[in-house]
Amino acid sequence: MKPDLSIDLAGIKMKNPVMNASGPFGCGWEYAQFIDLSKLGAIVVKSITLKEQRGNPPPRMCETASGILNSIGLQNKGVDRFVQEDLPYLRNYNVPIIVNVAGGTIDEYVAVCDRLNHVHGISGIELNISCPNVKKGGAIFGSSSRSASKVVTEVRRVTNLPLIVKLTPNVTDIVKIARSVEIAGADGVSLINTLLGMCIDVETFRPELASIIGGLSGPAIKPIAIRMVWQVAQAIDIPIIGMGGIASVKDAIEFFLAGATAIAIGTANLINPQITIEIIRGLEKFLEEKGFEAIWEIVGKVKID
Repeated sequence: MKPDLSIDLAGIKMKNPVMNASGPFGCGWEYAQFIDLSKLGAIVVKSITLKEQRGNPPPRMCETASGILNSIGLQNKGVDRFVQEDLPYLRNYNVPIIVNVAGGTIDEYVAVCDRLNHVHGISGIELNISCPNVKKGGAIFGSSSRSASKVVTEVRRVTNLPLIVKLTPNVTDIVKIARSVEIAGADGVSLINTLLGMCIDVETFRPELASIIGGLSGPAIKPIAIRMVWQVAQAIDIPIIGMGGIASVKDAIEFFLAGATAIAIGTANLINPQITIEIIRGLEKFLEEKGFEAIWEIVGKVKID
């Protein structure tokens, strides 16, 4: 008998704990030519905002040692076009659909989540609080427990969908912020988002990104992500989606051992479009070889003497 990979993620029933991370996977259909989307535990779509956003000017991506620096700028077609054009296609796969929501003000977050709350086929919301608050001079919503709590509280009023909050690692104390969003009504947290970084072209002496600073993702950030998942898992009772540099089944297992209930794969999809399916198979094989009957048996089981 094969090991049981199914999980309950904040009320979202998933056949396995593997999903894509918001961003590199687009709205899901872009990868349908490479993998069977129905085999994923869930599909997480790229950040959706109230109105269409064109994103940042190019260049907005550059390679780094063991990672990628990006400043895409939340390019998307807006919530109404997403619901009309992308969602009907995704519904065909009978897989939970989690929509990543972004905004420049609390009112924008609330408006998008209110709109999604009434749409058939959406299983949950992933609240991206790594966005600049335009009314506060560009301060990141997730940079303090007070601002993080405020946006979660207001969104919670307008949606009964499972609410997962994606936390930024660019803070002093991520545990404090995780606790604050749990108290405010979050059903789960995703961590980590990208780390702020910068690259300079030594020939031109100019930044390689038009926006100067971007978000670092890929294998380089995995040890930081593992550490943060482990710390947060000790402090909250809601489930964690672990992400940040996962490129193999070994990487995924580390996140489960640290305390993640599920994992999301981002940058590795750009290198190997089959990576999600390979990790699902790899998890099954690992559990079988170790004699475990279900994935939950290894969650949080790192041995600390």
